[in-house]
Order: sequence, then C-alpha cells, then structure tokens
Amino acid sequence: MWVDPNLNEFYSRVARIEKAHAKGYGFEARGTLGRKASSRRGSWSLRFLRPLVMALLVGVGLKGIIHYYIGAQTYESRVSALAAGNGFDPVGAWLMHADPVTVAISTQLQTLLPR
Repeated sequence: MWVDPNLNEFYSRVARIEKAHAKGYGFEARGTLGRKASSRRGSWSLRFLRPLVMALLVGVGLKGIIHYYIGAQTYESRVSALAAGNGFDPVGAWLMHADPVTVAISTQLQTLLPR
C-alpha cells in the first residue's frame, strides 16, 4: 500500500488499535494513566500542608506590602486600635502584628521601590 514498509506496519497497527477500541478493549502502557489507574496516592500531610504554606506565604507577603505602603507608625497605630476592639478584633491584631518577616519584606520593598 505505502512505499515505505514502516508506514504499512504503522497503519496496520493503528487499524488494529482502532478496531480493539471499537470493541471496548483498552490499552495501557506501563507508567501511563488510564481507566485502571487509581488516583495518585500522595501523602496526606503534603496535600494538606502545601496549600497551608502557600496561604501563609501570601498572608505574610501582604502584611509586608501593607507595612511598606502605609508606613511603620501608621501600621502600628492601626494594629493597636484593632487590639483595643472587641469580638474577633484582638485576634486580627495578633495576626496583623509586625513580625520580623513582615518588617524584612517591608525593608526589602523600601530598598527596591524607594518613595
């Protein structure tokens, strides 16, 4: 049919695979995901910790950006006003206090983007 014998072999194999698929058979090569492959069983702690660490990094990064943008004195006065509130406000003040990582991010932003 084809001039190249490799093409004949290739198209005959493709025809056999399509015929098998039409009958409902499946083919799964080793290492591929198919119908029989179970879901990936990663470690539970990894699936839980990865989003938690990402949320923590984003939160600390946002705190650093806010600290840089409004200044250290204004930031501290707003956090102390939040701590004086009632309800969940003291919890928010505890979360938003200027820790060393927040101050370091703010300092890096001051060196990169001076005002």
